[in-house]
Amino acid sequence: MAHPISEANDTSPFGSLSPSEFHARHSVTHSSEYITNSRGMKLFTQSWAPLPLAETTATVAVVHGFTGQTSWMLNLTAILFAKSGFATCAIDHQGHGLSDGLSNHIPDVGPVVDDCVSFFDSFRARYPPSLPSFLYGESLGGAIALLIALRRGSGPSGRAYDGLVLNGAMCGISDKFKPPWPLEHFLSAVVPTRGSIPDVSFKVEWKRRLAMVTPWRNNSWPRAATARELLRVCREVQSKFAEVDVPFLIIHGGGDVICDPACAEELYEKAASKDKTIRIYPGMWHQLIGEPDESVDLVFGEVVEWLRTRAERAAERGGEKAEAAAGV
Repeated sequence: MAHPISEANDTSPFGSLSPSEFHARHSVTHSSEYITNSRGMKLFTQSWAPLPLAETTATVAVVHGFTGQTSWMLNLTAILFAKSGFATCAIDHQGHGLSDGLSNHIPDVGPVVDDCVSFFDSFRARYPPSLPSFLYGESLGGAIALLIALRRGSGPSGRAYDGLVLNGAMCGISDKFKPPWPLEHFLSAVVPTRGSIPDVSFKVEWKRRLAMVTPWRNNSWPRAATARELLRVCREVQSKFAEVDVPFLIIHGGGDVICDPACAEELYEKAASKDKTIRIYPGMWHQLIGEPDESVDLVFGEVVEWLRTRAERAAERGGEKAEAAAGV
């Protein structure tokens, strides 16, 4: 199945179509709404589902990265998941996209994790408890997804997730992209400062241009408080690698100079998960959607297949538990 990015152009992820026409073309229903978090901030949320709805096989909660948002290129990946049979949801973090907050400012990732847990649980509550559920995170969103999974169903729903997909996860920032001393020492933080994020994230030029014209996106580098928090998150996640026991798939560009693939490999080695898969794609960059279309289809074809297989396994386990509880 081709990723919908193949229908985009350098000015719109939907090509010549309107968003509603694009969703209809892919047999996907779409909705959006604002929610208010515990801090009084309005956060923009979206959801996508396959048509007909009866074909829903699992839910997928999508977590975007730093400077990202859910209405542009990530929207296309959400459409891919929905047309593949997964009810999908996403939220713009505070200070990102259409949500409230100082642009790109995340001085503490804890409340952001809380926002995700709250909204994702409310989304999952729309479906039967037996329906498998997954997390998909890109870049910083990968670290947030790991932190959500490590809570092991401690949210209001009490439900753990059946698996994670980590795309270019921010488990560490590459040495290739760290600033030179004394800037690093001055900030007391290691933050990317060389070049533009899209310039080193998207290999295909027209996709880079599309990323650069993303509405409501600020491509400036993080403020010092946010930079320190991103590094703290890296350290926290790395310290908990051995606690990760949920099934997961890692996809990562071997040429990623923002989030070090070596850190993803360390997660794979240390994680307690019995079901874990890693794919490091030689020469690919940080944003795998920014590769040539044939590479994008290869990568995301593996993601969809992994999700389908794990959804089937989770459904089988759920059926066995139900039979055991009924004394069958």
